[in-house]
Amino acid sequence: MQGSVGRTSPPLPPLLLLLLGLPGLLPARPPGGGGRPRYEPTWGSLDARPLPAWFDEAKFGVFIHWGVFSVPSFGSEWFWWYWQKEKREPYVKFMEANYPPGFSYEDFGPLFTAEFFDPHQWADILKASGAKYVVLTSKHHEGFTLWGSKYSWNWNAVDVGPNRDLVAELATSVRNRTDLHFGLYHSLFEWFNPLFLEDAASAFMTRKFPTSKSLPELYEIVTKYQPEIIWSDGNGNAPDTYWNSTGFLAWLYNDSPVRDTVVTNDRWGVGSICTHGGFYTCSDRYNPGHLLPHKWENCMTIDSKSWGYRRNAQLGDYLTIEDLVKQLVETVSCGGNLLMNIGPTHDGRIAVVFEERLRQMGAWLKVNGGAIYGTKPWRAQNDTFTPGVWYTCSPKEGKVNAIFLDWPNSGTLVLGEPRAKLGETQVKLVGYEEQLLKWIALGEKGIIVALPQLTPKQLPCQWGWTLQLTAIS
Repeated sequence: MQGSVGRTSPPLPPLLLLLLGLPGLLPARPPGGGGRPRYEPTWGSLDARPLPAWFDEAKFGVFIHWGVFSVPSFGSEWFWWYWQKEKREPYVKFMEANYPPGFSYEDFGPLFTAEFFDPHQWADILKASGAKYVVLTSKHHEGFTLWGSKYSWNWNAVDVGPNRDLVAELATSVRNRTDLHFGLYHSLFEWFNPLFLEDAASAFMTRKFPTSKSLPELYEIVTKYQPEIIWSDGNGNAPDTYWNSTGFLAWLYNDSPVRDTVVTNDRWGVGSICTHGGFYTCSDRYNPGHLLPHKWENCMTIDSKSWGYRRNAQLGDYLTIEDLVKQLVETVSCGGNLLMNIGPTHDGRIAVVFEERLRQMGAWLKVNGGAIYGTKPWRAQNDTFTPGVWYTCSPKEGKVNAIFLDWPNSGTLVLGEPRAKLGETQVKLVGYEEQLLKWIALGEKGIIVALPQLTPKQLPCQWGWTLQLTAIS
């Protein structure tokens, strides 16, 4: 349906058009037991919904950007826009040098083949990463859907390219082989959809695109795949009233099959980001470095320059495992979740550099997961004396976790924040069970910890270590 006026979606029944245009009128289920609250299609009501607890406890997820943009796999997942709309020189030259005249973006569709896509293998890699949720791009701004959408005729993975329902296959494997929560990203707008461009030309006074394309897709993916995360994006500079975001969210929270467990983000129209919705994303790669009063997520990329796969990426473009552990620790200490992105290839492979990073993160979390999963922010997020030390709290166990990213050459670690109690406070290096560590107090606040003298092979892990402190205030 993208980029060609000749491609149009099948007309919707008049009743469905009415329902999509008016908030809160989709067929309602009877209210659940236990006095389940009903949410109104207003931000005041929707924002009052408590975030399901699983999301804060999960802490770490994997983002997957996959689509037709994975075919040129050059520059960015915004390839079509940069080539056709902005006409950026590297993209224009790339096409002139490698494709015949008249080659259109739609011609990349059949080349999105996914012949090596093995959803079981993907699920196993995701499980090995230590992630607790995954978010797949069901549709990016190009409009190509990774499922056989009724509303994206001849521009979806069942009709074009792989001839497979990629969303269904991954959802099934993730649910059968892992304990990860399955989520879907969905772009509200589409760069070159004629209906969207027509609405935009009317300053969004008409609503042909959301009522016939975007909203039907959202209801379709929720009812068909029951994702526990709806990661919305791409408002197209239109307000949430154009998208009827509050009407959709009221249905999602009240009557959808995932109403009890689903979480949503904050990208539902101009003005909603960092203000309305479930968890806040605020911007891409958002990492404020301090505690926020609202649950937030840091969505970021292993490839520092792109969300989609790039064949022309250099090794130095990829974040190291040390970089990634630092991002995770900083984010969780400040109350956030980390959503770490990979971009698979057009033929369905998770490139080995991405797989290695994911497995490395899993190895680190196998040792240090107790300082990440299910934790809460402590009274101090980072240490005031030693740089590269971040704190989390495990209230049920009565423990404070001090995660330090650099092993000191001196063999002693100075912590400026903890208030220790003589004869009560215990300090343990997580993964090293031989003995408790010796410490001395620095007056009322602060301690010096004597780290064990270990060979590299004796270290419990690499890239960051956790001290578990008990009886600390």
